[in-house]
Amino acid sequence: MSDATTAPDTDWDPGIYFRFRGLRLRPALDLLRAVGPLPEGCVVDLGCGAGSVGPALGQLRRRLIGVDASPSMLEKARLTGVYDALHEADLASWRPDEPASLIFANASLHWVGNHPTLLPALIDALSPGGVLAVQLPNQNNAPSHRLWVQIAEEMFPDQVDAKKMPRILLPAEYFRLLAPLGRVTVWETEYYQELAPDGEGHPVRRFTEGTYARPVLSSLSESQQAQLVAAYERVIGKAYPKDARGTVLFPFRRLFITLHRDG
Repeated sequence: MSDATTAPDTDWDPGIYFRFRGLRLRPALDLLRAVGPLPEGCVVDLGCGAGSVGPALGQLRRRLIGVDASPSMLEKARLTGVYDALHEADLASWRPDEPASLIFANASLHWVGNHPTLLPALIDALSPGGVLAVQLPNQNNAPSHRLWVQIAEEMFPDQVDAKKMPRILLPAEYFRLLAPLGRVTVWETEYYQELAPDGEGHPVRRFTEGTYARPVLSSLSESQQAQLVAAYERVIGKAYPKDARGTVLFPFRRLFITLHRDG
């Protein structure tokens, strides 16, 4: 996928998400390159969204299963024609019927809570020698993300439910959690992304409103949403200025985890 899994209130909009499809795909391909050889077993695209990573996962020549909570995204994934099965399900509880050689979760599990329980359960669903590969946006403290919550709380106190916001553990916490369960590698990459001019608003606003900001916006009325977007637009350019072309250089940090289960 991704950045699409359990929808906070309403279904995901593939059109908004696809606006930046190429930028979102690169971290997934970087994660896939780190997987290495696999044992026998199916491949699970956990949080497959619209199936953007499906063609690359299909090159592994395993039975490919896509799982997502969004019907709209799954309909797009079905059109790729690369999945052997697609399941609409909660990522927190879904497990494959057969041991998986790879569970690939690209920008999806930050929408699912309780990682100390979830990740070991996913590892239990792997074949011996199987791999859990996870990529998580690690951007919550950056202005692009922090300002959505900060401004919303200032303008509309107590209306944003913090439990609905995507969240992750510290990198060291993931390492300590997973190290006893197999061979684990944890790393971060900060991608400097060029966001093109967007006639509908600041490019960083357009990039974030369809993913991270969804639970913030969905907790507000339509008029309140418009007020929040306007307030965000007034300040985001200070953190991410446009160049002479109207383009923004947008640093975005992502956390990567691979675990190879002992054979």
